[in-house]
Amino acid sequence: MGGEIYANVRPQEIPAFGVLTGFRVSIYNKKSLCFVKVQGESKRKVGRQETEGCDIFQGSWIRDDSYPGYEYTQCPFIEKAFNCQNNGRTDSEYLKYRWQPKNCNVSRFDGKEFLSRFKGKSIMFVGDSLSLNQWQSLTCMLHSAVPQAPYKLKRIGTLSNFTFPTYGVSIMYSRNALLVDVIRENDRRVLKLNSVASSSKTWEKMDMLIFDTWHWWLHTGRKQPWDIIEYNKVLYQNMDRLHAYEIALNTWASWVESRVDPRRTKIFFQGVSPDHDRFAGLPFDCERWRQPLTNPGVRSKPQVVLEKVLQPLSKRVNLLDIYSLSKLRIDGHPSVYGSGGHRGMDCTHWCLPGIPDTWNQLLFAALT
Repeated sequence: MGGEIYANVRPQEIPAFGVLTGFRVSIYNKKSLCFVKVQGESKRKVGRQETEGCDIFQGSWIRDDSYPGYEYTQCPFIEKAFNCQNNGRTDSEYLKYRWQPKNCNVSRFDGKEFLSRFKGKSIMFVGDSLSLNQWQSLTCMLHSAVPQAPYKLKRIGTLSNFTFPTYGVSIMYSRNALLVDVIRENDRRVLKLNSVASSSKTWEKMDMLIFDTWHWWLHTGRKQPWDIIEYNKVLYQNMDRLHAYEIALNTWASWVESRVDPRRTKIFFQGVSPDHDRFAGLPFDCERWRQPLTNPGVRSKPQVVLEKVLQPLSKRVNLLDIYSLSKLRIDGHPSVYGSGGHRGMDCTHWCLPGIPDTWNQLLFAALT
């Protein structure tokens, strides 16, 4: 490591980082990754679950009094940050909706079938707290499906492991908010945009991996999880965050191409979970909402970047395209009923039971 440190550079000034406005022509790793200009959204869906004439991620939320699929009292291990009913939320309308795709139906989640299908196998969620949100949702859904089955929950450092010994199924969560490596060198946390060598050791030999990253790329100041950025052996004090995210995704994609055996391991990417910290120009606007929105608006820039990175992969990565359906659910956030209580406002994470249960229902649909 070494070389000149670039401070607050604009994307077009970064060496070996070709950029055009809008959708870009970029070459980050000349040996294996080349991206071509795409006009608008990709014509070929990247590993999305589709039946003939039906994209299960396009549809609307329908009121259904048979929901939710479980009660918070049936899941004694829900994180305080997600346990909105237990934290004092009195309204329950947000629990009474199901996702209805436009041109087809999706089956309800079947926890017993899920456990039988993954008997003797290991599943790992890798990402930030939105990944934790989905992991905990899945463990709640499975536990409520087989409440008499013994389970073990073990947490060591950044790894949580929820197992059903009867089925030999492990559902793990590895906290890795950026996917690429952050290594301490010379008393500094160095974000290595070209490396997953350290991080990927945790992912090896899994039967199914569900990845997620985005929200921590935006943090600055004391919440920023690195001190300096290294890219192509050059150090940067700062960098456009969306482009740094894209480089990191390409590094992760190179790992998928070179190390994943699709005959053994299924790969999913959670997609970008939207937040509602600002809505209609107002800050912290998610508390007063009690019903879904009807229009998700434009697709987010990080979601477009993610699809662009997944597009050219030869190994299949299934995109759980949760952005639009979740964007409609401004009512599903903890708001003041998260871990911060009325001193905080959480319009980023999701209540459980809640929206991540639908993510797992669609994950289940993608496996059938």
